[in-house]
Amino acid sequence: MFCRRFFRVTDRTVDQMVQAARSGKQNNAEGSSMSGTSKSTELKLIGVARGSLEELLVDYQDFLRQRDLTVWPKEHEKALFIRKLAYPEERSYKTYAIYIESKTPQTAANTMLCLINQTCFLLDRLKIELGELLVEEGGMNERIYRERKKRRGF
Repeated sequence: MFCRRFFRVTDRTVDQMVQAARSGKQNNAEGSSMSGTSKSTELKLIGVARGSLEELLVDYQDFLRQRDLTVWPKEHEKALFIRKLAYPEERSYKTYAIYIESKTPQTAANTMLCLINQTCFLLDRLKIELGELLVEEGGMNERIYRERKKRRGF
């Protein structure tokens, strides 16, 4: 929606931003689906998702910078307001739609920055947790090997 509002369809930035957003979402979903099978693959895919979202973050920052618009600092009143929208249980795209679809370019881009930053924060925490689990428990192959050794009496 943001790209439709603020870029020409033929602008190369549109494809880059849409693909980075899609990659972030898809790799996150794929990584999560691997959680029961391979923690190392899950960790890798979550890292790829995080990288894609970082790329998207820079695109929104560029959008603001190129138009001489302000990036809201983390503790800016409006940033705090947008960040707090994540806490009610009944949230969805509709929770944020008005800020992306109807507000100024500055508000729309900063809303996206807030959402991406929150997502990256959570992915960073997940990566740490997955890394610790992998170190503690090992991967699927290591667990299978340990169980095989145990069953064989080694």
